[in-house]
Amino acid sequence: MNQEQQLMAVKQFSIKKLARDRTGHGMDHINRVVKNAARIANGEDYDPFLPQVAAYLHDTVDEKIVNSVEKAQDEVQSFLRQIELTDEQVSTVMETIKNISFAHTLEKQQISLSVTAQIVRDADWLDAIGAIGITRAIYYGGAHGEVIYDPKIKPRKKMNKQEYRNLDDETIINHFDEKLLGLKDKLFTPTAKEIAEHRQQVMLDFLDEFHQEWNAEA
Repeated sequence: MNQEQQLMAVKQFSIKKLARDRTGHGMDHINRVVKNAARIANGEDYDPFLPQVAAYLHDTVDEKIVNSVEKAQDEVQSFLRQIELTDEQVSTVMETIKNISFAHTLEKQQISLSVTAQIVRDADWLDAIGAIGITRAIYYGGAHGEVIYDPKIKPRKKMNKQEYRNLDDETIINHFDEKLLGLKDKLFTPTAKEIAEHRQQVMLDFLDEFHQEWNAEA
C-alpha cells in the first residue's frame, strides 16, 4: 500500500471506532486534528504522514471512550501492521497515541515525546481552545451533567490524574481555568504557538463576557 492508501485505511478505521461518539471526540474533532497536524508538520518542515496517521487514531485508545485501553491499543497495533506500516512507524504511532493526553501531564514522571508526538499533541490541544474549544467544553460538560458555573466552587489549582477525571468537583466554566487557558503555554512547536495566540484571546473574551452577563453587568 502507498501512503495515500494507508491514510485512507486509517481514516476508515477511525470512523468505525468513533463515528457514534457524542462527547466531542467524534470524527469532526478527529478531522480537525488531522488538518492541524498536517498544518503544523508543514510549518515545521516535517513529513506530515505519521502525524496524520496518529492524529486519526489518537482517540481510539482514549480511556474516556474505550472500555479497555490495553485491548484497544493491541487492536490498533495489529491494524497498523496489516496496512504495512514498518515496525519503526508502528512504534512511533503507538508511542504517540499512548502518551499525548492531557492527563499524562498530571503524572509525576513526565514522558519525553518524539517530534511526531509533539506535533499531534499540539494539534489535539489546538482543538481544545478557541471557539471550537469553548463549544467542545460546553458540549462535553453537558453530556456528563456538569454544572455550568457556580461561583462558590473554585477552580482546582493542582490535580493528579484521578482528581482531574472526577467531574463531580468541576464546573464547565472552571474547566477553562483548570485546563484550557494553560494549554497555549505548553505547546511544543512555534507553528502551533502562533495559531494559539488568537484562539487564546477568543476564550478570554468569552469568559469576560460570560462573567459580566452572569453578574448582570453587560
